[in-house]
Amino acid sequence: MDIITPDWEAPAAVAAAATTRAGGVSAGPFAALNLGGHVGDDAAAVAENRRRLAGALELPGEPAWLAQVHGTRVVEARPGGTPAEADAAVTREPGVVCAVLTADCLPVLLASRRGDEVAAVHAGWRGLADGVVAAALAAMETPPAELLAWLGPAIAQPAFEVGGEVRERFIARDVVNAAFFAPNDRGRWQADLAGLARRELEAAGVTVSGGGFCTHDESERFFSYRRDGDCGRQASLVWIRG
Repeated sequence: MDIITPDWEAPAAVAAAATTRAGGVSAGPFAALNLGGHVGDDAAAVAENRRRLAGALELPGEPAWLAQVHGTRVVEARPGGTPAEADAAVTREPGVVCAVLTADCLPVLLASRRGDEVAAVHAGWRGLADGVVAAALAAMETPPAELLAWLGPAIAQPAFEVGGEVRERFIARDVVNAAFFAPNDRGRWQADLAGLARRELEAAGVTVSGGGFCTHDESERFFSYRRDGDCGRQASLVWIRG
């Protein structure tokens, strides 16, 4: 299993990881470590992949998976039962695992410097434009200046073409966001998803690490919806050690 360990300065009480597509049992477009149960993969394969993940990371319990909808709702992480319809989860309880699934969208992990509060955020362009990062920060008890953030694997700017309407939505939120869109020779724009998130987090006072991945270009390592259409999902997870 090819696990990415976040390169941030989180305290020892915080554990975090991001998966790749290696190490599972799924086949076809979902090969191999697909962790998404909503993409058309065999349910038994997804269950086995999640079991392997739990063993490899020595998870304290089942992750609090979400039913992600590209929105801005933030919930308290609650493992088990029907996944909450939300795009971010926060917890202050040791042993509760916050997790988000992605395949081009940006996963953002958050942790307090004290190690007593963590969150996971699913930041696709829609959620990011609508304020999911700000909503996650507002849901946390820790002030932003005492938070650390890690940006996980996502589609990089050279591969992420969007229309002018996407750029306008971000500029309407903050004119500074124009700097994160580069024109291309097709009359459209290349959007820097990680750059947009980093700028918002840093402007709020959060210390940011990570970025530098490209799910679209690293086909052997990551799932990418923009590249493949039907595909699996990788996970980014964070929890407070018990």
